[in-house]
Amino acid sequence: MWRMKAAQHSDPVAFHAEGPLWWPDDGSEVAGMLRWVDLINGQVLTDAPAGIIRADVGSSIAAFLRPRRGGGAVVATEHGLSIADDARLDDLKPFAELIDDPAVRLNEGGCAPDGALLVGAMRYDAAPGGGRLIEILPDGTASTVREDVTVSNGIAWSPDGSLAYYNDTPSRQTAVYSWDPERRLHDPRRFFALDDGDDAVGPDGLCVDVDGNVWTAIYGGSRVECHDPSGRLVEVVELPVTNVTACAFGGEGFDRLFITTSRENLADDEQPEAGAVFVAEPGVRGLPVHQFGG
Repeated sequence: MWRMKAAQHSDPVAFHAEGPLWWPDDGSEVAGMLRWVDLINGQVLTDAPAGIIRADVGSSIAAFLRPRRGGGAVVATEHGLSIADDARLDDLKPFAELIDDPAVRLNEGGCAPDGALLVGAMRYDAAPGGGRLIEILPDGTASTVREDVTVSNGIAWSPDGSLAYYNDTPSRQTAVYSWDPERRLHDPRRFFALDDGDDAVGPDGLCVDVDGNVWTAIYGGSRVECHDPSGRLVEVVELPVTNVTACAFGGEGFDRLFITTSRENLADDEQPEAGAVFVAEPGVRGLPVHQFGG
């Protein structure tokens, strides 16, 4: 197993940084830039050449964002989705309301190969089984595809689109589903699990590289783990902060792994780098994110 250390890429500009992605070459002003969210401050951050651009999403929560196939962006907010025709999010407007319980909010998510959006939900108190996984089709039709979830996190697809990797963080394991356009997510089984003696909380956000390896942020574990398609641990990227939230490949060649971190549950004088974005160059290339068809 190979180990490497991530370098700090940004200042600690977020309290709870999540959901990094490399914005596609869509002709917008933010094309080819790293973007992520400050989840509990309701902002999208863009790493522009002139400095960090912050965009408020009109909600206390900015769970994640994805590009739209026709241009613009979709953002998961506290209880629903908002869309913008402008990738800078200057014209955000409501698209779908998904949650009507004030004790529940949206969390991590991602797009399927056919343009559907999968959005996780969780209770604010993280009560066991209080969340779910919701699928939103491009026309706005929403349906629950998994119930009894605690903290829904990290969904991404294999290079050929036949597998989807997903985790419910407190379960301390990542599941792999089969996927196809007709049957959607089906046949779940365990992909990997943390050892019983591991003090980490569990798997958080994840991404997949061109060889089908799965890169998973281990929240509370100061690391990103890389598992090959069989589930075998083959590489660890170490970070100097505890709360590692998500990761995504980006850069011109998609050969840089960007990693977000959080200050959650830390005292003000602890881990001053927490909330920063880190970066590693693990010698492989990643995959662009799928785009929302709505």
